[in-house]
Amino acid sequence: MATDITISITDRDGITHEVQAPTDMNMNIMELVRAYELAPEGTIGVCGGMAMCASCQCYVLNDIELPEKTPDEEAMLWEAYNVKDNSRLGCQIHLTTEIDGLAIELAPFA
Repeated sequence: MATDITISITDRDGITHEVQAPTDMNMNIMELVRAYELAPEGTIGVCGGMAMCASCQCYVLNDIELPEKTPDEEAMLWEAYNVKDNSRLGCQIHLTTEIDGLAIELAPFA
């Protein structure tokens, strides 16, 4: 049975959106932001979700447990701008029931 979860996304203008996210479509946070058009076209997911551009960088705002960063994600964040201790790549966070209630803020597009 398909389950939707709620994700709180603060866009780059500082507006917070509570969105419903399907867990049965193998989507990630970057694709969710694109689906809800919460970032201008061409400013998120530039590499198509391959962890190669950091355009989907986001800041995790609450204590939802996320999967460990992959070596590719670590490497990309090492090179990215505006990185904080709570930075993650949205393309590497898949929508699962375990992340219900996640709150993120989109990092500035550098």
